[in-house]
Amino acid sequence: MLTRATITELHTDTIDSEIGPIVIVTRPGALCAVDFAECDERMKTLLSRRFEDFALVHEDNPLGVSERLLAYFAKDYAALDDVVVDTGGTEFQRRVWVALRAIPPGSTRTYGELASQLGGPNASRAVGLANSQNPLSIVVPCHRLVGSDGSLTGYAGGLARKHWLLRHEGAIL
Repeated sequence: MLTRATITELHTDTIDSEIGPIVIVTRPGALCAVDFAECDERMKTLLSRRFEDFALVHEDNPLGVSERLLAYFAKDYAALDDVVVDTGGTEFQRRVWVALRAIPPGSTRTYGELASQLGGPNASRAVGLANSQNPLSIVVPCHRLVGSDGSLTGYAGGLARKHWLLRHEGAIL
């Protein structure tokens, strides 16, 4: 007997920002994706790794996250601090993403510094790979990681956005 997979209903909203439209996806009780609108395929790929079959249903300001992101863009950087997140990922990825949330706005770390903080000083590439799979742009601030020489490297939303976000937060570049 064949059974149908249960469809997971995820709630989504889109907000406008100075760096383009941002898509927010939640499940009951937690934020599970934030990405730039043109990165829609990347976001859906990351979601499909976690939810076998899902449907995106529009909801205004799901879990209050749309409002909190708008507050972040209005320079209330603490607005995202206590957003409950469900990132999925491996144990190592989750450790990287938790460590990213601990980097204060306006600060940066190198991939190597974060790797050392996590106990693997030679794991900067692994940190970079975990960073590239981050499903929660801005909320899990992967834009705060820079190259060993302080240069801007890799960002799914593009280096111009990474630069904008860091300047928005007051980082010295």
